[in-house]
Amino acid sequence: MKLRIAAGLALAGMNATAWAQSSVTLYGIVDTGIEYVSHADAAGNGVVRMPGITGEMPSRWGVRGNEDLGGGLSTIFALESGFNMRGGTLNQGGRLFGRQAWVGLASSYGSLTFGRQYTMTYWAIADSDLLGPDIYGGTASFDQYLPSARSDNTIVYKGSYAGFTFGATWSFGRDSAGTGNSPGQGTCVGPVPGSSETCREWSAMLRYDHSGFGVAAAYDEQHGGPGAQANLYDGTPSFALANPGDTDVRMQLNGYGHVGALRFGGGWLGRRVDTVAPATPNVHSDQFYVTASYPVTPAFFVDGGVYHIVNAHDDARGTIATLRTTYQLSKQSAVYLQGAYLWNSAKAAYTVSQGGGGTTPAPGMGQVGVMAGVRHSF
Repeated sequence: MKLRIAAGLALAGMNATAWAQSSVTLYGIVDTGIEYVSHADAAGNGVVRMPGITGEMPSRWGVRGNEDLGGGLSTIFALESGFNMRGGTLNQGGRLFGRQAWVGLASSYGSLTFGRQYTMTYWAIADSDLLGPDIYGGTASFDQYLPSARSDNTIVYKGSYAGFTFGATWSFGRDSAGTGNSPGQGTCVGPVPGSSETCREWSAMLRYDHSGFGVAAAYDEQHGGPGAQANLYDGTPSFALANPGDTDVRMQLNGYGHVGALRFGGGWLGRRVDTVAPATPNVHSDQFYVTASYPVTPAFFVDGGVYHIVNAHDDARGTIATLRTTYQLSKQSAVYLQGAYLWNSAKAAYTVSQGGGGTTPAPGMGQVGVMAGVRHSF
């Protein structure tokens, strides 16, 4: 249940007019279950476990709010914490508000916000990958940065006009806590005095939405620095991006739409890791995906997708096919059963599951992932 609290109730001395113009919302998602993954190690052994990071959606709680300042101007903020259901610990490297922590202003011209925030990579893919941050959502299984594309020290602008939305982010140093912003990206603590490129990140997005259909394009560029690294998730070792001139770029083009009750989406994701040091590899990969969702009844939904990645440098290719069923027990509670199969090429060791570490197969091994779970939102 969403709890809406007049912000004035928490602040002594506020008058009745101020109470009516301010609000805070407490919200959250609690999601977990039991998962089976085959070929979860190089010997081919399977594992049954409670995943630590996500089910249908990552567990989190947060507060967001706004205050109407008049003249169409508002103050807005969000604080959001991610946690591990199986152990009760914090995710995002142990940060209290590791998912989001920002404050800013909003008007008819858009919003300008400051703090730890999502990059445009996250917002651009939100509607085209219908499985989202699911444990078997293939875009994230092949690149775990995608569902958790965040940066510290970030300024964000987003504005919409006549169906078009433009967004941009600029981070002076994408990790200020030294705990890592996203899996496989390293720490890259910044900003660093005397070097404007060290640990810098910026992104931009342009999208168009009209009557349930839309297209989007985005660009996201991370610079290297002390502690930065690139993980390709294909079984090859991660490597350092120690030079500020090293870049890890992600680009995407995608779209979504519907035919009657059937929703669909798909797109392309390109990753370009380019380094200054001659001994460090330059790695380019391309990922393609199609997804669809259909309500069989008002309470029963079926969705799924097919995801394919090609990394020519490592001669690694992977394909994931996912099918998910969800039954809504109420507006806020649901149970689900989902499964996926991963095909790895001979030199690839991608893993099907985002439920935490420890499920990497031997190169060339396929994997089955199955999970039954329960989710509640409030």
